[in-house]
Amino acid sequence: MTAPTVLITGTSTGIGLEIAVGAARAGWRAVATMRDVARADRLRAAADATGVADLIEVRRLDVVDHTAAAACVADVVAAHGRLDAVVNNAGAGHVGTLEQERIDDVRAVMEVNFFGVLHVTRAALPHLRASRGRLITVTSVGGVVGQPFNEAYCAAKFAVEGFMESLAPVAATVGVSVTVVEPGAVASEFVANVGLDREAAVARAGAYGPALRAYLERTSGAFAAAQSPADAAAAVVATLTDPEPAPRVQTSTAARQFVGVKLTDLDGLAVTATTAGWVR
Repeated sequence: MTAPTVLITGTSTGIGLEIAVGAARAGWRAVATMRDVARADRLRAAADATGVADLIEVRRLDVVDHTAAAACVADVVAAHGRLDAVVNNAGAGHVGTLEQERIDDVRAVMEVNFFGVLHVTRAALPHLRASRGRLITVTSVGGVVGQPFNEAYCAAKFAVEGFMESLAPVAATVGVSVTVVEPGAVASEFVANVGLDREAAVARAGAYGPALRAYLERTSGAFAAAQSPADAAAAVVATLTDPEPAPRVQTSTAARQFVGVKLTDLDGLAVTATTAGWVR
């Protein structure tokens, strides 16, 4: 039998790169997509080092472009005859607070983290129905727990979680399983790619400066003890191969504990008491 095919978005670095390599090691043909295929060298080197280069295929895809998403999915199906799974991993971090943001900045965060997921999912669903496949979306603990100075990012991830939780029972009626995977802090380039000059950001923050400084200091500590991208990716690969994948998966004990606070916090006081401490 030919290897099952999985399309993965956002694979140039971090969790996405590790998902592609891990899926290939598990016997999947991994179609690894990224906005800039010139950044594929690290993925190709990792694939060579683990002996799975023949199972990894790099393709260009900017998930914000719905036409490109549809074309990419169609090309994958034309090349391989089927699509067995999708992993929506592409995303972008963002730090800011509403009073000091342009609405266009918030829209841009939503475009990548929410609508990008929808573009790929919409294009893939007919083919996942045909294969009775699975749809996996990497969200974040920030898709469950709102976090200071992550308003736009958490809003996008909350939206993805709500969308997928609502889609899951509908998709199940046509044989497609839907799972969200929630990492906590991961030691990848994701935070660096936010492009935040910390001192400049604090200086610009005005009345919010002390709170932003406290938040950034706390975040530095959290990421110093972060999970590795490979460990986070292992939870995604396990979901790919699980005969009965759960609708919600966390990638670490810390993530499970953090999400658990919200899911048992009916009045919101436990969450806000926790996150208020991040900005003091």
